Amino acid sequence: MISEPELDGGDYFVVSEVLTETPPPGPPGPPRARRPWLWALGGAVVASAVWAGGLYAYEKRQDQGPDMLGYKSVENLCEKAELRALVDVLGERSSDSGGDSGSNSGPDGAADPVLETANCSITFGPPETGHTGEVTYIRHLVIDPGPEFDSLAQRYGEAKPYEGLGEKAYLQTYEDEAAELLVLDGQVEIRISFSAMSNWNEDADGPVRETERIDLSGIEVPLAQDMTALMAALKK
Repeated sequence: MISEPELDGGDYFVVSEVLTETPPPGPPGPPRARRPWLWALGGAVVASAVWAGGLYAYEKRQDQGPDMLGYKSVENLCEKAELRALVDVLGERSSDSGGDSGSNSGPDGAADPVLETANCSITFGPPETGHTGEVTYIRHLVIDPGPEFDSLAQRYGEAKPYEGLGEKAYLQTYEDEAAELLVLDGQVEIRISFSAMSNWNEDADGPVRETERIDLSGIEVPLAQDMTALMAALKK
């Protein structure tokens, strides 16, 4: 600190004292707050990135279309549908027809963007007195067929649910005349059916059976075996 002035020989002089000690520090101040807009900006950036990534993944899935569970297009369905179990019951295949996916074309010849269908007609046993069979394979490329599948399965009468095949399956039998197994697996429908041959009798005004009667009790077993093999073949 500075002292009072003193008189010595008539002259005035000043004596100064030097401060050698540092005053003690005061109490610590409050912490500096983070700028909230930086946190908000960072969160917005992260949220935007997540949203953009999700949108990209969604659009990519849309571009690829629905999941077909591995089921592929076929050029010849008759080659895929061996139906060995039905052959053991109904007799050897004597003729095949169809088998391609030509029904996938629209009126102008362009590919149908909604459905892809393949059919195969088969004759088991003698051509005149055997059984006619049919295999149908439909890939739904856009619309989910699930909501309409139950109604489709019941179109010819009461069909019974069959467990263990695909997402849903229905079995329909008509005594010793015919049988049908229909399966829905994701976007795909597969049908295997057969019926006894008959000719129309004009005098009796009705069909006349030409096929020898076969006991079809337990026919669901060979039908299910052939369906299982066909479902696997359609994924190769």
